[in-house]
Amino acid sequence: MELILWRHAEAEAHVAPGDREGDQARNLTAKGARHASRVGAWLDRQLPAHCRIVASPAARCVQTAQALGRKFAAVEALNTDSSAERILDACGWPGQKLPVVVVGHQPLLGQVAALVFSGQAHDWKIRKASVLWIARKDEDDPQPFIRLAVGPDLIGKLR
Repeated sequence: MELILWRHAEAEAHVAPGDREGDQARNLTAKGARHASRVGAWLDRQLPAHCRIVASPAARCVQTAQALGRKFAAVEALNTDSSAERILDACGWPGQKLPVVVVGHQPLLGQVAALVFSGQAHDWKIRKASVLWIARKDEDDPQPFIRLAVGPDLIGKLR
């Protein structure tokens, strides 16, 4: 299985604490849209034809996922009030056979990565619009490894 964690790109400023509806409606900035487009176009070329793509229903994640140009599902279990465990369950990690792209939030995606590698959900940082591609060879070799870690600044140089 492959688990591709893609943090949403830069979004509008935070809203008042506790304003969940306002937070959910935050859109990408112009810079965020450019980064999402750049990373999405590059990622589309790297992904196999058949993979599952899921995103938090927050506007900034939906807009980031749309930049990939493929069908995706908005999944409530990936929202800002979720947990690393719920996200992994929603993805089917580690048993899912198809690669899964997860478009989500920080610190949750960092916690997912930490949980996969260390067994505990620590606050590892994944930068905005960056991709952390985690893979496992097979059930006989269950140790996950980092296949790729890249941000929008480097993707512009990889074209």
